[in-house]
Amino acid sequence: MTSVDLRSQDGATVRPVDLDPSLFGVEPNVAVMHQVVTAQLAAARAGTHSTLTRAEVRGGGRKPWRQKGTGRARQGSTRAPHWAGGGVAAGPKPRDYRQRTPKKMVQLALRSALSDRASEGRVAVVDRWSFAAPRTKEATAALEALGLEGKVLLVLGPDDEVAYRSFRNLPDVQIMLVGELNAYDVLCNDWIVFTEATLPPGGAGAGGPAPAGPPSGSSAARSDAAEPEAPGPLTSAVPEAAAPQAEPSPSPESKAAAAGERDDHDEPGAGP
Repeated sequence: MTSVDLRSQDGATVRPVDLDPSLFGVEPNVAVMHQVVTAQLAAARAGTHSTLTRAEVRGGGRKPWRQKGTGRARQGSTRAPHWAGGGVAAGPKPRDYRQRTPKKMVQLALRSALSDRASEGRVAVVDRWSFAAPRTKEATAALEALGLEGKVLLVLGPDDEVAYRSFRNLPDVQIMLVGELNAYDVLCNDWIVFTEATLPPGGAGAGGPAPAGPPSGSSAARSDAAEPEAPGPLTSAVPEAAAPQAEPSPSPESKAAAAGERDDHDEPGAGP
């Protein structure tokens, strides 16, 4: 498993951090990376190019000279493609350059790019960016303390507003949110810098052991699972009242008897 040093903003080592081998330890697939990057660059094209065909160019409706007798080649329109000012034959028209790329291929390309940078030791992890105020001078000093040279891809979280405003004016620093990470931007930069919060899953600290709990099959775990939960402030310990039982539906005999009584009361001349 590949591990890197978790460092502070001033370059001091805090503890080692393990990188997820499923993201930073796979064999780079160059063919998949090439296909995904090509598709991403193609999708970025506007596709608004357009030329006029001979039918769309203004004019040219009259035959320039008669068919025979002039000694010149026959012509039907001055807007034909071989005429100056004429239309364009097979010219570009507006189109969509997007390519359909499977999600698994995009994910494999990103894992391959991250693994390539990790194999070269070009992945850095910072505990956090502790800028009191947006200062480009302090951001430059932090990069020098971390020993980051060349193009740097800074992966930030949604709460790193001060760090974003500190690094945004540096020409060799590209800032990106963790949810926007892609293979093309990883390959375009020399260093990939994460914070402890933006490091992909699996980057738990290797310096200290994880807190151990009772095994799933132990008696302590079974007793904890069997113990009833105490009532909270929003729950009551009084059991809920039982729902009233529905009355049984009357039988056909009782319905007939009730109908006979109503008929007796409805007869004319009957007393009260």
